[in-house]
Amino acid sequence: MNKVLVTGATRGIGKAIFTELAKFCDVYPVARNEELLKSLKSKDYCVCDLTDSSDVDTLSDFIKKHQFDIIVNNAGEYIYGGIDVMTKEQINSIYHTNLISPVKIISSAVPYMKQNKWGRIVNIGSISGVMGEAYASLYSSTKSGLIGLTKALALELAEYNITVNTINPGWVETELGNDSVEESDFSKDEIIECIPQKRFVEPKEVAGLVKYLISEDAKGITGQSINLCAGLSVGI
Repeated sequence: MNKVLVTGATRGIGKAIFTELAKFCDVYPVARNEELLKSLKSKDYCVCDLTDSSDVDTLSDFIKKHQFDIIVNNAGEYIYGGIDVMTKEQINSIYHTNLISPVKIISSAVPYMKQNKWGRIVNIGSISGVMGEAYASLYSSTKSGLIGLTKALALELAEYNITVNTINPGWVETELGNDSVEESDFSKDEIIECIPQKRFVEPKEVAGLVKYLISEDAKGITGQSINLCAGLSVGI
């Protein structure tokens, strides 16, 4: 049975991914809240704040101990506001959570995958990393970084039968998604009006795509940036 690491696994998209993959894999969740981690009743878990370098070092040791076949970098942070008002703390926090920590996680996991000559890495990006989003430049740039990382690593790891892909959700019906609406200058109804399918994506849709990408049926899919956005990336 494959062993899977999922970051940000206690809420929203991450919890949906955990729930779906736990049906046929051993899934090890990562999050900041230990009580929520315990509620998932996994074989083991790692309490980790991805903005904290020492926590990420602990997570790296956890990865090396368990030797994961599959990594799902799901944890993410969203900050809304003009670039000129972003603080040093906000910049450091979002870059560490959304980009630097995924790099460190992958770096820790890849040696075992190479040795085993099999692995799956799925990064959860955002449509904002594809299209850009005004007043969310930090978020957009970190998610764009994941797309670039995915393409490069797909080439680097292809000979080891390791695939690397990014899923770019649009607006998703989660706590983070709804908080993002609250922080924006638009109401939820106004945002939905701009989405071709006139709806938010459901977390289970993202989980279903992760399930496919880690399967043998998807072994030829690597280096791809897949938009799951109810048509938002096509236009209005």
